[in-house]
Amino acid sequence: MLMAMAVISLVVGGVAMAEEDQVLLFAEGKLPAQMQQNHTKAVLVTHDGQSAMKVDFLVTDWPNVFFTPQEGVWDWSTSAGLAVDLHNPTTETVTVCMRVDNAGGDGLTNCKTATGMVPPGGDATVECRFGTKDTEGFWGMRGVPILGPVPTGPALDPSRITAFQVFLPQPGKPHTLLLKAARLFGRGGDLSKLVPMPFVDRFGQCKHDDWPGKLKDEASLQTRRQAEERAWQDAPQLPDRDQYGGWTEGPKLEATGWFRTEQVDGKWWLVTPEGHLFFSVGVDCVGTWERTFVEDRESWFEWLPGRDEEPYKGLFSQVSGAHSMADTIGGKGTTFGFYCANLIRKYGDRWQEQWRDSVYHRLRNWGFNTVANWSQADVLQNSTLPFVVSLGIGGTVREIEGARGYWGRMKDVFAPSFAEAVERSIAGGAKPWAANPLCLGYFVDNEISWETVRKGTLASPVEQPCRLALVDRLRRAYETIAKLNDAWGTDAADWEALRAPGSENEACKRDLDGFEYAFALRYFDTINQALKKHAPNQLYLGCRFSSAPPNAVRACAAAADVVSFNRYERQIDCTKYTGSNDLGKPVIIGEFHFGALDRGMFHTGLVATQDQAERAQCYADYVRAVADCPAFVGCHWFQFVDEPITGRWFDGENYNIGFLDVTDTPYPELVAAARRVHGEVYGRRYR
Repeated sequence: MLMAMAVISLVVGGVAMAEEDQVLLFAEGKLPAQMQQNHTKAVLVTHDGQSAMKVDFLVTDWPNVFFTPQEGVWDWSTSAGLAVDLHNPTTETVTVCMRVDNAGGDGLTNCKTATGMVPPGGDATVECRFGTKDTEGFWGMRGVPILGPVPTGPALDPSRITAFQVFLPQPGKPHTLLLKAARLFGRGGDLSKLVPMPFVDRFGQCKHDDWPGKLKDEASLQTRRQAEERAWQDAPQLPDRDQYGGWTEGPKLEATGWFRTEQVDGKWWLVTPEGHLFFSVGVDCVGTWERTFVEDRESWFEWLPGRDEEPYKGLFSQVSGAHSMADTIGGKGTTFGFYCANLIRKYGDRWQEQWRDSVYHRLRNWGFNTVANWSQADVLQNSTLPFVVSLGIGGTVREIEGARGYWGRMKDVFAPSFAEAVERSIAGGAKPWAANPLCLGYFVDNEISWETVRKGTLASPVEQPCRLALVDRLRRAYETIAKLNDAWGTDAADWEALRAPGSENEACKRDLDGFEYAFALRYFDTINQALKKHAPNQLYLGCRFSSAPPNAVRACAAAADVVSFNRYERQIDCTKYTGSNDLGKPVIIGEFHFGALDRGMFHTGLVATQDQAERAQCYADYVRAVADCPAFVGCHWFQFVDEPITGRWFDGENYNIGFLDVTDTPYPELVAAARRVHGEVYGRRYR
């Protein structure tokens, strides 16, 4: 049954909204009947003379308030989107998300998610647009002119909305927000018609905006280069460091000639080849490869060189297989690199070599001691700093057909081809680095879809190797399908028909937990054995967990030297890695970042801040929190350079997440904060 809306009257800011725009109303003095509180506590309060709902969000992955229609679905087809008006009564900025669902919304499919931030003591509105018509003129960009960040997810059918929720993304501490309104807005329209073309200048910057440090002419590139080089001469690196960046003022431990781990006075550390304590602070993606599509977007750019024009012709490339946001051109086409164009203008014919030399000077001057994941091969080959290597499992390996994740399906570790692929990939991938003592170790894979294994296995065809392994475990435990049905509360006709139930009872959870751990241990053990064979002196740094089921994390700790997580949050919660959650192995952060919109960018990245000053403060606070936690041995920032404002070709990301902008100019606030906090890390952690 279709339903126009569940309306509950609301007045915002002293102005009564039109009744047809209202979605929630708190004026009746009671909470909405069709609301679920998931790790939240909601009460009605008065704010600025109007009723509002105060929500306390607890510490868990996705605490939320979840709203559904009183019956049927909502028909919002005459509106462009849903907005929530929020107030933050606390003294800290809060990142908040809103998700709108069609039937089957699960966080990836049949839903759209919008993200915003609410400043301390301030108000903010988070808007989630249902379709793509507003932004289709700006395809290939996750943030667009005028709007900024756009919601993620496919276009919705606004006539059949089944739910919406307001949630916090993996908060590291409790937060409180006031929900003042939920309302429909707009009628839509193509925003690209409101932006004068071209909107990208010859340096790859936003043409129609201005900000401190915006590059106006090529001569300024040389002025900035000279000023930065003087700073390197004045302070080439932080004091009290050995040649690897280890702390010479700390205790002298065993020197093995290689990096290793050791627990000292209850705190995990890396130890340099010379025997000094080492806390790894690094930057990911140190490279020049960023490209953006120019195919069918030529009118966006004030300047593009001719395809055969020297010295820029090598900056064009043909790509295919874009992950997302390039359906308009079938995921393939011509790209161009504005960052490299600026490096040519700045450094001349030897720009690759000159830029690479600047990398090492910059990282040392800023207090970094690690060239981190995804960095360019020539940067690692010539590095004077410690570095890590990124490896993946290549070749043809059967995937779990019933398990679909964001970056792709999970490889089936029970398939015979898995161990063969691991051996080939590790043997070839480790060979260039295994004799280099500057190499800390290897990350293998990244953000793989662990959350899909337990249900995806039984959703796969009966001949799927991991399904056969799981069914064999269950047959040995229960003998007959009838006995399993009794234990699980299922009604499978036979073993071939068995699927994971939507809700797991105690017996089902115990069985799937056991299999999930066995699956993960097989994965990590296979990789660990290959690394110990081909790179015996270096560390296995784990798989860079994004989704992190506890069973998979425990299995990683059993096999790897270090457990790695990519954690995009404002603050690290140490209790998740210590006490009863202690893994018995050191932990490292593989990715984190903060961004802002005050320097000509259209998207903040995954953790938003108000401006560059707050961005810098968040960096310092994050590093301090990691350094204060005894489980950690380091954290690596993602990434070295801002992404192109028109989106990286692979998935449209155009985030303000660099230590440098597209003109190769450092963000001074971030650099100053990094140098300051890096200088205090060793003394702070060792105390």
